[in-house]
Amino acid sequence: MADAAGRLTKLAEEVLGTPLPVRIRAWDRSESGPPGGPVLVIRHRRALRRLLFKPGELGLARGWVAGDLDIEGDLYEALDLLAGLLWERAATTKAPRAAALRALARPELRAAARELLALAGAPVPPTPPAEELRRRRGPLHTLRRDKEAISHHYDVGNDFYALVLGPSMVYSCAYWESPAASLEDAQRDKLDLICRKLALKEGQRLLDVGCGWGSMVLHAAREYGVRAVGITLSEEQATFARKRIAEAGLADRIEIRVQDYREIKDEPFDAISSIGMAEHVGRARYAEYASALYALLRPGGRLLNHQIARRPVADEETYRVDDFIDRYVFPDGELAPVGRTVAQLEEAGFEVRDVEGIREHYALTLRQWVANLEKHWDEAARLTSPGRARVWRLYMAASALSFERNRIGVNQVLAVRTPDSGASGVGLRERSWG
Repeated sequence: MADAAGRLTKLAEEVLGTPLPVRIRAWDRSESGPPGGPVLVIRHRRALRRLLFKPGELGLARGWVAGDLDIEGDLYEALDLLAGLLWERAATTKAPRAAALRALARPELRAAARELLALAGAPVPPTPPAEELRRRRGPLHTLRRDKEAISHHYDVGNDFYALVLGPSMVYSCAYWESPAASLEDAQRDKLDLICRKLALKEGQRLLDVGCGWGSMVLHAAREYGVRAVGITLSEEQATFARKRIAEAGLADRIEIRVQDYREIKDEPFDAISSIGMAEHVGRARYAEYASALYALLRPGGRLLNHQIARRPVADEETYRVDDFIDRYVFPDGELAPVGRTVAQLEEAGFEVRDVEGIREHYALTLRQWVANLEKHWDEAARLTSPGRARVWRLYMAASALSFERNRIGVNQVLAVRTPDSGASGVGLRERSWG
């Protein structure tokens, strides 16, 4: 099996129709491709079998998580080079990213297919990594299924998240004054920006939907004097948040519940924050989500919906969640274009008063999280598993590039349950947010 790297490079270029942008190092220590840049390391022939049995993103993801594939050198540069090639093909061929491998079925590439099969070895499908969530059955976004999906992502250990997120324990886009600012300062500034957009005042009642580890309700209660309710579907998050709140001496002003937004019955609230939670709601439930939050607000109350958005596609019915994200990161999560989010909030009765796009801020945030993970790699792998740590490193680095390249964005949408009088309570020049 001499010079496996050279044979793979030739095969890849034949299938892709363009020079391979990264160097390859194969399991037999052979190397091929452009020098001086990142190296795609194929540690085991099993990686090829994963691709043959699951062409495209899922096969690549399984190889990465299992450690059969790796990147030596700058991970961001490697992902950018590979993603640029794949995105370019998708844009020009209107085909999914798996098309390059599926092209092996074409008659003129049968020799290449036979060569790849010979390189892959035994034609047996490898077992997926233990970190992969098996395909689920039944209707999306039931109370039980949503709780299981949230648990898969968030109940992997508070100590692990502390390594990645830092002391703020905020798992959403920070708000940066400059790239030189600290992650802690940027997260504090984000929480304070949301409080100011909601115009929080002492004695008001705040609901934080998807409260995570309690950072938003802590900041709002401590700095603005509100009474707050935070809800999460993660038992581990709730336990951690309650401990933080007790240590801060704010247990009489903040309540943390393990509860779905559809189960809340003690309205009204003066303000609602939903920060990085709506991505879990799904298309089929979004109208219900928007209507539920509208009903929970008092007339004149404000909603701040902080949500990742994707670019629209020509036929929205063709949109599908990436296999890697669905199986390893956010099961059942779905992104929507910001225009659709605004429309559905308005359809629920809200008056949308402001939309702020902050995708560059999320790129900076993700790069900081990746740096934290890499700095504490051995401990992170011990606290979860090497495969789980690899999942987080890949998804956060790839997501940072997606925000930088405008493939996805993130927006803060401020909406008001404007009363019949039409008095929104939003000042004439309130865009500066104090």
